[in-house]
Amino acid sequence: MPVGTTTEHKYRLENEFFANIDGPEVQRGKVDVALTVKRTATVFELNFDLSGVIYIPCDRCLDDMELIIDTDEQLFIKLGHEYKEESDNMLIIPEDEGELNIAWFLYEFIALTIPIKHVHPYGKCNKDMSARLQQMSARRIDDEDDDIDMEFIDDTQEEEEKPTDPRWDALKKLKR
Repeated sequence: MPVGTTTEHKYRLENEFFANIDGPEVQRGKVDVALTVKRTATVFELNFDLSGVIYIPCDRCLDDMELIIDTDEQLFIKLGHEYKEESDNMLIIPEDEGELNIAWFLYEFIALTIPIKHVHPYGKCNKDMSARLQQMSARRIDDEDDDIDMEFIDDTQEEEEKPTDPRWDALKKLKR
């Protein structure tokens, strides 16, 4: 590719791509990729435009949920003697190889768009799983010292009142 030229490539990543890449975060999806490669005197500049949808498990009910992908990423490639990652978006690849498989980079760009907490919109979770989660969830309990404790309650079993240990009561008095 001569210096100063630009090429464009288009890809569609589907379920087969995600299954073959064997990454833990995403197993299914349909993402369109528009890749623009620009060569300068010393660097190849790769600009990725990714848009589509992936399917990931909901953190709340574990059913698959759709997540819309729309991101732009950039990667810079230099030719050198050995493979080296200089930064998150700068790579040096051996000049004698002259090839770069971008599959894992595409997967990482997609996986990085997944929010830490990914749940269905309110009311869209699996009803059975939501009911079971509600039964087993932690609830806030305020005690007389205005401290908030978390207590796990199983609504399917009756709770018995347990006497408190007097040693803990004495320690609570020290806290005041």
